[in-house]
Amino acid sequence: MFGDKQTTALDPARIPAHVAIIMDGNGRWAKKRFLPRIAGHKQGMENVKVITKAASRLGIKVLTLYAFSTENWKRPDSEVNYLMSLPVDFFNVFMPELIEENVRVQVMGELDALPAKTRQAAAQAEADSAANTGMILNFALNYGGRDELIEATRAIATAAAAGTLDPAAIDADTIAAHLMTRRLGDRADPDLLIRTSGEERLSNFLLWQLAYSELVFTPAYWPDFSPAALESAIAEYQSRDRRFGGIDSNR
Repeated sequence: MFGDKQTTALDPARIPAHVAIIMDGNGRWAKKRFLPRIAGHKQGMENVKVITKAASRLGIKVLTLYAFSTENWKRPDSEVNYLMSLPVDFFNVFMPELIEENVRVQVMGELDALPAKTRQAAAQAEADSAANTGMILNFALNYGGRDELIEATRAIATAAAAGTLDPAAIDADTIAAHLMTRRLGDRADPDLLIRTSGEERLSNFLLWQLAYSELVFTPAYWPDFSPAALESAIAEYQSRDRRFGGIDSNR
């Protein structure tokens, strides 16, 4: 069961290389405790540090966190302003611990639309951790899967119109090379997607990259999602048979 405090037995040889998490439920976590929504977001950001360390120590190579979507701008201004301040606070406070953990920070999304302080904090975090060789902590910040695909299509169409790309040569690798996850190389596609809070949808997240990912949904709100819950999700992943559209010869 998710959130169980007992240690889950995992196969170290089958730890997913790339885990993506839709961190959902901060507001409901706060409401349940008669707190303002921003208290949930603050606690959720505190939990990012906890889960990042746990993921790194489990041997995960890439942890992608859906921190702010292109649709989140629709929220009240006060909440959006607070959400934009969280990355600044997070990087200012936790970067020394992440560097000590050998974690490398990357940020993807429509970063030009972010407030200057948020954008600068993200750029500084990437620069400060660039020499680290451990797990990549990949924040999706002002990210939307459909917008990502639109921008990739535009870039490919522009190259084809300019004569630098043969339309007949466009394939899956061409598209992947134009997505925001291209910096992750052969680890661009998550092996496992986890969504907290009990919701069971993708919410415009990594629409191309999740084509063959295993999906695990947990009722725990993000601030309550523990390292034990992460291990439970990985155990569920390890119990499945990934065939990528093929068949199991034993069946």
